[in-house]
Amino acid sequence: MSSAPDTILLPQSRQTTVQSGALTLLLFSIGHFLVDLYSGSMGIFQPLLINRLGITLTQAGVLGGLLAFSSSITQPLYGYLSDRFHSRLFSALAPAVAGVFIASLGGAANFRWALIFAVLGGAGIASFHPQASVWAAAGMQVHRARWMSVFITAGTLGIALSPAFYSIFVGLFGYQRILWTAVPGVLLSLALLLLVRPPQGAAHRRQSFDGNALRAVWRPLTILYCGVFFRSAVQVTYAQFLALYLNRERGYPLSTAAWALTLYLTAGAVGGFAGGYLSDRYGARRVILLSFALSIPFMLFFFLSTGWLAIVSLALGGLILLFTIPVNVVVAQQLAPSQAGTVSALLMGFAWGAAGLIFIPLTGFVAQRTSLHAALFSLLVFPVLGWILAHWLPHDLGRRKVEHYS
Repeated sequence: MSSAPDTILLPQSRQTTVQSGALTLLLFSIGHFLVDLYSGSMGIFQPLLINRLGITLTQAGVLGGLLAFSSSITQPLYGYLSDRFHSRLFSALAPAVAGVFIASLGGAANFRWALIFAVLGGAGIASFHPQASVWAAAGMQVHRARWMSVFITAGTLGIALSPAFYSIFVGLFGYQRILWTAVPGVLLSLALLLLVRPPQGAAHRRQSFDGNALRAVWRPLTILYCGVFFRSAVQVTYAQFLALYLNRERGYPLSTAAWALTLYLTAGAVGGFAGGYLSDRYGARRVILLSFALSIPFMLFFFLSTGWLAIVSLALGGLILLFTIPVNVVVAQQLAPSQAGTVSALLMGFAWGAAGLIFIPLTGFVAQRTSLHAALFSLLVFPVLGWILAHWLPHDLGRRKVEHYS
């Protein structure tokens, strides 16, 4: 983030600024949890809609792909609009929009309405992330990577807990009442509208999209993007196929496989939080390199062993691999502060969505001709590529002025 205008803050003013920043971080972190809780619902909604509406597996795949496109690939568009207009409505209304339309997706009357709800719910998810990722920690004066990790971890926990949340809700109340799951999102949107204001100095940063700001730092931004893409190829694809792999090829009961997936995703959330702390202490470049390098042996052990030790090793590998989530976002924002929403969307949404759109169907294609074991194992080439690529990152990444990277 670019610095606020030069002002002298009296002690009371400084205290008020810190309190406002903490409240903003808290509300946006809750919002991130809810928005990603809604975004992770498709794993439960797909079998529900197949049984209730009689849609085919192909249609279910189209529905999932459409939600991924609407919620992820379009994030750079919302990042551009956020940087252009600076309206808080992009993030403030998003939890309500995502909650209402994703909940409506679960209760859709037919496939056509399910498609419409997926697009609209995905729009709410996509519009939240770019602006919220910029504003969440903007009011925190020190340790921004650490505070950003709180925001990121909240979202990762939302994704991790989403299958269990919707499964329990439908089991207790039925899909007829699934619209009630939107209530927390609506209430949070009201709180954001009432309590959150743009970060200090935002009014002085209103400007149009500036391609020159991105071209000036295209080398480190490209490396960061590729690193996120490589990491997401593993993370997103494992999240999609892990339970199926454990059930079909390792003989785990489906309930046990589901809990193993939850453990893996939750460990990733913890890793995101730890990564922010480690980046503040040891530097962004070092954390990125260690994340790729140290995750590989744990992932390898999972595929080469069996039993509970294999699951624990997988969880540790996921924890370490996701060290870099907050690190990449904060560094990208520091590289191009005037286009913070755009670069956040590229790294948080577009890279994740692109990796999912490419490697989820590709992994299924390879698994159909070989095995899920072979297909998932082959994805471990990406942490290796990420580790090699990260060596080209500047040694003082995120610590020197933007113009020095041109």
